Amino acid sequence: MYLQNLGLLRSAIVFAILALVFVAQCYWFVRGWRLAGRARTPAARRLLRGLWIGAFALLVFCMVFFGMGGRAKMWRWSALTAWTGLWLSSAFFAFLAVQVVAGAAWVWNSVARLIRRPQQPVPIVGTASPDSPPSPPVLADPGRRRFVQAATMMAGAVPFAAAGYGFAFERLHYDVRQIDLPLANLPPALAGLRIAQLSDIHIGSYMSASEVRRAVNIANGLRADLTVVTGDFLTSTNDPLEACIAELARLRAPLGVWGCNGNHEIYAGVEALAAELFQRHGMRLLRQESAELIWHGQPFNLLGVDYQRERSGAGIIRPMLRPIEKLVRRDVPNILLSHNPNAFRRAAELGIELMLAGHTHGGQVTVEILDHRFSAARFLTPYIAGFFARPVGTPAGLDDAAAWAASADVGSVPGGVAHSVLYVNRGLGTIGMPVRLGVPPEITLHTLRRA
Repeated sequence: MYLQNLGLLRSAIVFAILALVFVAQCYWFVRGWRLAGRARTPAARRLLRGLWIGAFALLVFCMVFFGMGGRAKMWRWSALTAWTGLWLSSAFFAFLAVQVVAGAAWVWNSVARLIRRPQQPVPIVGTASPDSPPSPPVLADPGRRRFVQAATMMAGAVPFAAAGYGFAFERLHYDVRQIDLPLANLPPALAGLRIAQLSDIHIGSYMSASEVRRAVNIANGLRADLTVVTGDFLTSTNDPLEACIAELARLRAPLGVWGCNGNHEIYAGVEALAAELFQRHGMRLLRQESAELIWHGQPFNLLGVDYQRERSGAGIIRPMLRPIEKLVRRDVPNILLSHNPNAFRRAAELGIELMLAGHTHGGQVTVEILDHRFSAARFLTPYIAGFFARPVGTPAGLDDAAAWAASADVGSVPGGVAHSVLYVNRGLGTIGMPVRLGVPPEITLHTLRRA
């Protein structure tokens, strides 16, 4: 019953979003049609309206072709599909913003009418006649009307402008982050080990092979000792997985190139194919596996898992990382590649010193209001992006604050007790819309340090 209700709720949410997207397109079509009607000459009006109809016809064609399985071909028309996604997303949010302003204006006017409603005068006998001219109607405040019009225009324009900036600039600005990771009980020989991390490539309509190649060149320029790729090589079925992995095969590191699958490999049904392609190109994708690597004579244990679901198919919460419990070693440091950062609590409970993850895109779009940053990723995980620490061996059921409070060294900074470290990479690609705002794509160079 729970799963049935959950499925109905998800279906209702999806239907509501699709309905709003449709209504938004109708709204902007009508607005564009009326705007074109303001042209001074009939010829100009016909031209502008014809172009507007043609643009929407192309939009409908792309959506239908995409829905009928044309994605395998459409990824090659990345410019066209990117502009389609850009328009759909920005038009949707601009429509919502306009409706918010309209709703606020309606509330404002309703309250103003209640406050300023004139009281009915008491009629005085003999002072009025049926032939008296009616009182002139009270006109709306023109200043208020102009303010609402300006606010509506701004609300509609800001999402388009922000999406355009996020598409043309921030989406393509790869941020190279160099991070020191303090690990408890790190052997001296491993201090200074450099690990390059890529994640969430999502090759396809919004990410071309040439952009993957550019990221690979940047990563190679960091001269890391070990390179890892933490999942989501593609977005869905028929995206060019082979092209993505062929570009990743150009990565170079003395200890090799390693990876793990993400949730989109599950959706596309290519988990086994991704591992095969990795092996074919001289790399290795770890699927519930471990490998011993040696650096400066000191071994360490590299583990990797497929995407870790937090619930079973029946909706039951289950422990994460169960397939690798017996692979965790006590004699050497453990480094785990797991696409889902929510596996961190279980990793710390198992005694894994370092976990590298992705999945969140850092929220992909963040909004800062009154010095607070809001991200959609917060609905998925407390580990949105960056560095996190947690005491080793604390129960996975505790949140991080409770885990530190329950540790032997209450109130200490991370490092005062043996702790596990998580780093969440913001990823390279995008999903849903080809836009990043406040969350540039990331290539990370980790350097291991003794805590």
